[in-house]
Amino acid sequence: MKELVEVIAKSLVDYPDEVVVTEEETSKAIELKLHVVQSDMGKVIGKQGCIAKAIRSVVKAAASKEDKKVTVDIVEKQ
Repeated sequence: MKELVEVIAKSLVDYPDEVVVTEEETSKAIELKLHVVQSDMGKVIGKQGCIAKAIRSVVKAAASKEDKKVTVDIVEKQ
């Protein structure tokens, strides 16, 4: 999952080297945090959040095989 989100995000942003994805896994869920620079936030979120929704849909479809809930949070890189 982590690699999938990373590949998608890097293709969207102006600074692909600054994209970092962290993963926290529990027994029932996986939480992915997508860290991008502030100037790339709009590119990853999209108008009315449509790109963010699409990323979450793709990840959810890929995670359906593992029977785990996956969440994707987009945060500004510090």
